[in-house]
Parts: sequence; C-alpha cells; structure tokens
Amino acid sequence: MKKPAILVARAVFPEVLTQLEQHFEVAANQGDTLWTPAELIERLQGKQGAFTTGSERIDAALLAACPELKICANMAVGYNNFDLAAMTDAGVKASNTPDVLTETTADFGFALLMATARRMAESEHFLRAGRWKSWRYDLFAGAEVHGSTLGILGMGRIGQGIAKRGAHGFGMKVIYHNRSRLDAATEVLCGASYVSKADLLKQADHLMLVLPYSPEAQHAIGATELAQMKPTATLVNIARGGIVDDAALAQALKNRVIAAAGLDVFEGEPALHPDLLTVPNVVLTPHIASATLPTRRAMAQLAADNLVGFLLHGKALTPLN
Repeated sequence: MKKPAILVARAVFPEVLTQLEQHFEVAANQGDTLWTPAELIERLQGKQGAFTTGSERIDAALLAACPELKICANMAVGYNNFDLAAMTDAGVKASNTPDVLTETTADFGFALLMATARRMAESEHFLRAGRWKSWRYDLFAGAEVHGSTLGILGMGRIGQGIAKRGAHGFGMKVIYHNRSRLDAATEVLCGASYVSKADLLKQADHLMLVLPYSPEAQHAIGATELAQMKPTATLVNIARGGIVDDAALAQALKNRVIAAAGLDVFEGEPALHPDLLTVPNVVLTPHIASATLPTRRAMAQLAADNLVGFLLHGKALTPLN
C-alpha cells in the first residue's frame, strides 16, 4: 500500500523525521527555508498531511489550492496561524501541542518577570559597555518581586503554573482575570484571587500576559490600559504578539508610564517595532519561552503523533476542530 505523503514545513529533530519516514512519504525542509504562501501551496500539492509551526499560515486560499490536504499538525500550543473555521469547512483536521510545554513556559515567564523587575538586561548592557566604574546605593535598583502583587491576565495551564510559582515560591499576592473564573479548589491550589480587568491593571506590581490570541484579544493591552497601571509596575508578555500594542508600549516605556517590560512575543514577529529597540527598560527575547531541548522534542513528537494518529488510525491525539 502506498504511504500517505506529508510535508514537514520547517526543520525538525532528525529522529522525529526518521520516525515520520517509517509511516509516510516525507518532503522535509531541513534547510529551514521560510516559504512564501505561494511556495507553501506549491510544496503541499499531493500532500495529505503537514507538520507546521507558527510560521505557516493555513487559510481558505491555501486550502482551496490544496484539495488533498487532510491534517495540519502544529508544533505549538498556539494556533493563530490556523484559520480554524476555514479548516473545518474544508474538512481539514487541525491539532496543536498542549500540556507538554506548560511547566517550561511557566518557568520562562517567571524568569522574564525576574529579569524585567530586577533590570538584568539593562544592567548587563551597562557593564558590557565598560560603564561600571563604582558602586552606588541606587545602581540599577529595581522592583521587589517577593511579597509583591502578581497579576495574571489569562489563567489557563501556563497562567496557573506561574501563579503557583509566585504564590508558593515568592510569597506573592496573586490576582487574575480570565474569560471565566476558575473553580474554588483551583484558585486555592494556585493561591490566586479573581478580580476585574480594571482592578488587575490597577493593583498589579507585575502584570503577566498568558491569554491565547484571538481577534477579541488584539491590543488587549494598549495605551489606555497601560495608563491604568502603576508607574512602578512591570509588564511581561509570553502570550502572543498582537495582544499588546507594541507601539503604545514603546511610548509608555519611553515616558515611564510603567517602569519596565519583558517581551518574548511581538506583533509581526520576527520583525520588531523599531521603537522597542530604543528604550532601555525592556527585556527582549526571540519567542523562546518553550525552548528547552526536552520540551521542544516533546512538542515535535506530539505533532508527529498527531499525523500518525489521524492519517493512519483516523484519530488525532490533540485535535482543535
């Protein structure tokens, strides 16, 4: 029997590719070329499955041009590169990789919060530039983390992981806002209290964004919201680009509307709003919150298992539609 044909759209661990080749005719992209939409469509011709990342936009135009496509397995927990409605209409299965990156991403979120609050990037640049000549009582004095108020916008698995780290590891008062309130037992486990979005902005010493991207979440934090925060507050975004209005944030950082920000995701990434590169009080990382080797391997494995499960056995492990 002829093996189903799949496209692996970005470079992946060689051992995962070897596993896929046992089950499929695989067209791989180990050179990690970023394809245009037209190039992606060309390479998907005759393919029943696609191993995708956030770089590949799967929309109605692509689906119409790739009638044999049956599943796109995203190596990510986020899926704003998928037009889920169009995929469902076209009868194309979508899957992602939840759970396997929760703890690693929560670790990184807290690391980015610490780096932002304690001005680590700013002080390292100062040191590397040869400007450190003496000690001063206020040299890069940052914000307190232990015992402060941690605000979390979005309280899914990762948000809950961050809440536990803050409440139980750093003695923080944890408040959160979410589309739906957690049950009482989970709130106790996380050491977190539910508040309105307005109160979250007003009370948080450190505001962490962990909500999924949706059109409704576009610019959930903009100039109006930033003006409601404490001038001593920090903002950390490990969610998705577009949830923060990056232009408004850069202006707020320049004018010290808030004290500092830590960003792992950006609007239009890998491009950055240029103004973010001109302000010193921001920590910038290139979308690496899940970037440990064990976690990235687990993500790749789950994406591969979704392809195997659906194309060979009719059932994806973590479907989205």
